[in-house]
Formats: sequence, C-alpha cells, structure tokens
Amino acid sequence: MGKRNTTLSSFIAATVTVLGFTHPVSAQVSCRDDLVTVSGDFGVARFTVQVADDYEERAQGLMNVPSMPTLSGMLFVYEHPQQTAFWMRNTLISLDMLFADETGTITRIHDKAIPLDETPIPGGDDIQYVLEINGGLAARLGIEEGDVMQHPSMGESAAKPCQ
Repeated sequence: MGKRNTTLSSFIAATVTVLGFTHPVSAQVSCRDDLVTVSGDFGVARFTVQVADDYEERAQGLMNVPSMPTLSGMLFVYEHPQQTAFWMRNTLISLDMLFADETGTITRIHDKAIPLDETPIPGGDDIQYVLEINGGLAARLGIEEGDVMQHPSMGESAAKPCQ
C-alpha cells in the first residue's frame, strides 16, 4: 500500500472514530441512561441523549434549542406502544426522527424535519421510542428501517437488551 493509501486509510479510521461509528464485530455496547446505541448493517452509532420519559418532557422536546452536537439527541420514551405524531413547532434545528417499536427496532425514519413547521409527522402505530438526531445524520451514517436501538429503558423486551 502506498503512502497515499495509508494516509487515506488513517483519515477514514479517524473519521469513523470521531463519529462514534464502529463495525459491529468490534462493537462493545455499553448501556447507560444518557446513551442510545443504534446498530445495523452499517455498524454501530452511539448518541449521547437526554431522555424525555414523562408528558412534560415529551411536550417540551427540543423546542427552542438553537443547535445540537453531532452525536447528540433526545430519546422519547412512552409507557406502552402507541400511535405517535410529532411536529416542529418552536424547534429551531432540522431533525431526523427514528421511530421504534417496543423492541427498539426502527420502523420508520423521517429525515430532515423542517424547523418551525407545524405539519404533523406521523410515526405510525405501536411506537414506543423516538430518537431525534440532527437532520440528515441518519442517512449519512447509513441508519435504516430495521436497525435496532439499545437503551436501558427498553428492558427485557428489547431486540438487544442491556447486559
């Protein structure tokens, strides 16, 4: 391998590390209340999150937040699977919304929700978790429907329960 290829490989490895993205074979998942792990064919991504698990926190969401670090987000946790819909009222940043069922399996992704738009964004039926991350990030990382979230709030019904 020439010097250029070695430099490119080093750059790619550094970029992957900075993004918090690793290959599934080498991924050791730690379960913490402030961390959501998403895994799939693309590998593993880890997001530092705030958890919104009661009515008031879910109603506030990310409203009036002027910016958010790249690998951060908010995890909405519902008591049981239900029909969900979101909107972007008073939300200043574009968001991707990853809707997941009771097992943490992502069933729908709404990408690049428009700031301040009051159009309802349906998540579907039987949704128990919604992860909001920066707009466009799910596509950049390769996250797709069918990928799986992991978080302590998902308990034993999770497709990938915490250890």
